[in-house]
Amino acid sequence: MTPFTVGIDIGGTSTKFGLADRSGHVFKQGNLPMSDFVEFQDFFDAMVDAIRKWMGSLSKDYQLAGIGVGAANGNYYHGTIENAVNLRWKGVLPLAKMFTKEFHVPCLVTNDANAAAVGEMVYGNAKGMKDFVIITLGTGLGSGFVCGGVLLNGHNGIAGELGHTSVNPNGRYCNCGKRGCLETYASATGIKRTVYKLLADHLEPSELRGISFEELNTKTISEAAQRGDVVAKEAFEYTGRVLGLKLSDTIVHTDPEAIFLFGGLAQAGPLIFDPTRYHMEKNLMPQFRGRVKLLPSGLENQVAPILGASSLVWDYLEKK
Repeated sequence: MTPFTVGIDIGGTSTKFGLADRSGHVFKQGNLPMSDFVEFQDFFDAMVDAIRKWMGSLSKDYQLAGIGVGAANGNYYHGTIENAVNLRWKGVLPLAKMFTKEFHVPCLVTNDANAAAVGEMVYGNAKGMKDFVIITLGTGLGSGFVCGGVLLNGHNGIAGELGHTSVNPNGRYCNCGKRGCLETYASATGIKRTVYKLLADHLEPSELRGISFEELNTKTISEAAQRGDVVAKEAFEYTGRVLGLKLSDTIVHTDPEAIFLFGGLAQAGPLIFDPTRYHMEKNLMPQFRGRVKLLPSGLENQVAPILGASSLVWDYLEKK
């Protein structure tokens, strides 16, 4: 029998999911727009239907080994999603129990960035590393910490919420209920908010003027910056300054070998890496300067969340 896993990455905009084998080959993948589902049960039912349809198309040589889920506020110990700020469904969602009941296999749930960290360690550029941090720059900002080769889950199972550390206690409003959280500045949504503030402050022409907030995205901002747009370039510089400062704190806390940036905003390449690296080094305690690498993820952007989530299952089965 050929074992395979289901990897699911639940994001604020869309949910990516797929089937993957032990070697890291994703042989089926799809996504569901989150705007299509008002109720959590409707979303869950759609996921179950899609997985069953895929499984029905496989030969009898394939066997489902387990389901891995990465989601904001995913609790590894309880298998739940708990009051995720980027999802419309609040409260405690017992996702692991629901999937296990449907498919009779183990289901592991964790923070989406924690899942990405495991995926990076198993399949990506963190192979062989025992101490590293991954930062996911998507709709929000997630983070996963690996210390001594072990994923840090924390006492309550929800470690790795760097996105909700404070940049400015009187700053931008965040969905978590606080103000000035890092993800309100350093994320796909955060850089859009920065662009709109800069457009109000600047008098220079910008090709970003006239684009609605809903239509604006990181790709548009990146392309404008590459063409020399003043506002777009300054937005990346500001975002990198804020992110670099917070990463300098993170390094002092964890002493990692490397920090990986992953997600839509990280696809901007030098536009985000250069200012982040500069301000990270500038604000570091001298003993750490030049000793921590800032690297892109080694996983393909589209399949990385799926592999990260599915790798939770392989990790669980090997330890078991």
